[in-house]
Amino acid sequence: MLGRYAISIIIGSFVTVSLLFVMQLLIVTGKQALTKPRERFSLEFVRVRRNENLNVEDIVPEKPPKPPETPPETPPQDMDNINPDAPKINVAPPTVTNSQDIGGPGGMNIAEGDYLPIVRVAPVYPARALSRGLEGFVDLMFTVTTAGTVKDPVVIQSTSSLFERAAIRAVLKFKYKPRVVDGVPVDVPGVKTRISFMLED
Repeated sequence: MLGRYAISIIIGSFVTVSLLFVMQLLIVTGKQALTKPRERFSLEFVRVRRNENLNVEDIVPEKPPKPPETPPETPPQDMDNINPDAPKINVAPPTVTNSQDIGGPGGMNIAEGDYLPIVRVAPVYPARALSRGLEGFVDLMFTVTTAGTVKDPVVIQSTSSLFERAAIRAVLKFKYKPRVVDGVPVDVPGVKTRISFMLED
């Protein structure tokens, strides 16, 4: 029991002395830190004077173009000097009819003549042919209807079957002026065309 007290007293004394030593050390170093001169850094600013010499010369605007001369006003007509005995000219009024029949299918005025292409749609290049770098053409035959549309397209010849579907789709979008015989539009079978597929450089 007494041994524990003795050990406790010895350890406590050692800790107390150690703390006093550390405190004394801190006090001494703190005084040195307060009394030691510090290094101070100064910043120097250099102000550049702006050039304030401005061009204050007056800018003379260009003269606007001279407006065109206005023609002289016509003198008013003197109605008092009209001769009432002057000869008169009788002009018959034009004949006006109210007929609204303009002829042709859908109200179109169609004259005599053969069919004529109006709209030609470029085909869409097939993706498979494009990836392989293929070029070619498709020859087709179809019928131009009385309405100017295309029906019954048939492939006659093609360099590759990859182009046929795209060529048919393009031909079906073509528009024509129909053939007119005796004032009546008629179908035109056996019309041939070639759709080419070329890669741009």
